[in-house]
Amino acid sequence: MKNFDINEDPHRRFNPLINEWVLVSPHRAKRPWQGQNETISTEQLPKYDPTCYLCPGNVRANGVNNPAYESSFVFENDFAAMKQDEIIFEDDIKHTFFKAKPEQGISRVVCFSPRHDLTLPEMEIADIENIIKTWQKEYTDLGNIKFINHVQIFENKGSVMGCSNPHPHGQIWAQSSLPTQVEKTQNSLKSYYDKNKRTLLEDYVTAELKAGERIVIENDHFVALVPFWAIWPYETMIVSKRAVNKITNFTAEESKSFAKILKQLTTKYDNLFNTSFPYSSGIHQSPTDGLDHPEWHFHMHFYPPLLRSATVKKFMVGYEMMGESQRDITPEKSAEILRQLSEVHYKSLVKA
Repeated sequence: MKNFDINEDPHRRFNPLINEWVLVSPHRAKRPWQGQNETISTEQLPKYDPTCYLCPGNVRANGVNNPAYESSFVFENDFAAMKQDEIIFEDDIKHTFFKAKPEQGISRVVCFSPRHDLTLPEMEIADIENIIKTWQKEYTDLGNIKFINHVQIFENKGSVMGCSNPHPHGQIWAQSSLPTQVEKTQNSLKSYYDKNKRTLLEDYVTAELKAGERIVIENDHFVALVPFWAIWPYETMIVSKRAVNKITNFTAEESKSFAKILKQLTTKYDNLFNTSFPYSSGIHQSPTDGLDHPEWHFHMHFYPPLLRSATVKKFMVGYEMMGESQRDITPEKSAEILRQLSEVHYKSLVKA
């Protein structure tokens, strides 16, 4: 018998946001990228691509010309995952195994910049602030539609994440139901708030700041950290220090701080393997069902798939598909690696 060492011994960690566990096996990857150094990517995208359906002035798949936009640009997704049509539907309670119901929704694309060759870490703070203003407007406009109860803002970056166009853009899916992951989070947040009269993430951020070991970046209004329960190797979460439940409640200073930490974190990601770092990111905030939701606390998830290099992807396979999520590199180690990376983008160093 020996004493438990969280940095050496296999163990499970609990995720209070969705009430699930993750298996951590730190002994399998004490030095996860030993000897693995990638050469700097020299791929240069043009500022404007005449074949890109997201660039200003170009024709999209539906035959519509994009305007000559100069900042962010939003349009209805030409291949929307959901439709606004009202469907006549009668729920048949006799079905046990074949339940289905129609889902109303709206899907939009948000082009971050007219520049084809820029991603978030390469943009100016003012340009990222403009994206945040666009997110705020879309959250308000879509959330005010009667049948919309949830607005999901997200970005898939990189072909490895299924992104078919390198032009910097994200998406917004607004729908009548709470998606599964959001509903799990909603239930956990409400249970904690009802018991403690404080948000779960308010207390969690306080505990993380006290511990310090999983903090990547901190400013006056936000914290970027590797969650204690992180699944993906370099998974992070940006959380507001103030218990604000939606992006539209930011002060001007909070919006600027959010823009800064977005740029800093995504720059560190690119610098990790000297590549345009792929990820899926998404904002979790209050539903738009007309209720107050004091239990909600603004946060943004980043789920990058890379593990050892720019070309080695982490897959969920075997035990993870049959049992539960598992990781080798500890959250503390990945936070340390990210924390020590420069906030000056590697391409800037190459140019210098």
